[in-house]
Amino acid sequence: MSTLELFDAVRARLAGAPREALGEVVVPRRILGVARAPRVERRGGAWHLGVLLLTDDAVLATGDIVRARQEARRGYTAESQRQRAELAAAARRGGFAEGEIVHVGWRMLQPDVLDTGGESGPLVAVEGMPRVRWSAAGGLMPLEAYLAERVALLLDPPPGA
Repeated sequence: MSTLELFDAVRARLAGAPREALGEVVVPRRILGVARAPRVERRGGAWHLGVLLLTDDAVLATGDIVRARQEARRGYTAESQRQRAELAAAARRGGFAEGEIVHVGWRMLQPDVLDTGGESGPLVAVEGMPRVRWSAAGGLMPLEAYLAERVALLLDPPPGA
């Protein structure tokens, strides 16, 4: 089975499963020299499968994941917290519902290159077998097993998840 056929089979299994929003940061033009706040615009939806996002016709690598929320003044102990809060506020400004999960900073992958021994983002072919790097420091896992595990978790999440 080719890598593209594997992803098509996963799409068929996930047909009725919930999707999460994809967004893209847009910086509006200045008006009379005044900068306007960036916003996150909707770019579709995808099934979230760990380090991968699966759409109807593409495979993406995850980026930042935030919940849209109103901007509020807060004290932050780390600059990274401030940046995530700004991204969440930009998502709310872009029209996402309060608390809606939004994936930003994702990137397109080319899963078909695995069949020729190539690599695309977290997807890599090792000895002719497609694998996925499931964390930055983690090892490689067979792609088929990884997708089976993630689909099972998405379709039947553990209690309290």
